[in-house]
Amino acid sequence: MTATRLPDTLPDNVSAQLAALTSSDLHQLRVQWRKLMRNEAPAHLTRSLLLRILAYKVQELAYGGLDRESVRYLDRIAERLAAGDPNPVPPVPDPRRGRLRPGTLLEREHGGTLHRVSVIEAGFSWQGRTYQSLSEVARAITGTNWNGPRFFGLRDKDSPARKGPRRVPSASDGDRGSVGAEAGL
Repeated sequence: MTATRLPDTLPDNVSAQLAALTSSDLHQLRVQWRKLMRNEAPAHLTRSLLLRILAYKVQELAYGGLDRESVRYLDRIAERLAAGDPNPVPPVPDPRRGRLRPGTLLEREHGGTLHRVSVIEAGFSWQGRTYQSLSEVARAITGTNWNGPRFFGLRDKDSPARKGPRRVPSASDGDRGSVGAEAGL
């Protein structure tokens, strides 16, 4: 067995747990699996794979798991595999795409009223209230569940998200301009 060098940036307790795992034999890894996973380790898993899964679990418990978007992405791959899709891996979403910067102004007419929503650091501002998501704003405006980006015209129903709202210069912004979007009118 070769020694694995652990990164110096890990906290001592996580580093010690990972070091203990790397020096464990197959039986000890299966015992550790029962402790961490609360069930028996699959018999077909090799020592190397048990070690990697347990190391991930230790780090997940210490630092937290995958974010919601990553879990959804992996679920889509699993669904495509189960359906027999020959190309199960969808394109990786670009985190910069569709992200709205503070100062963006979104406009949408609904029920004969023009609604203006400002993107702020803490989320979205509409009628003096702060919301965590555009979907919350759309729900407050309409009283029904809506996909917020779709409601404000940032995403078409059958196509991926557009790059974002168009830039609209404002006299108060000088050369930089502000960002605005009109949708659903």
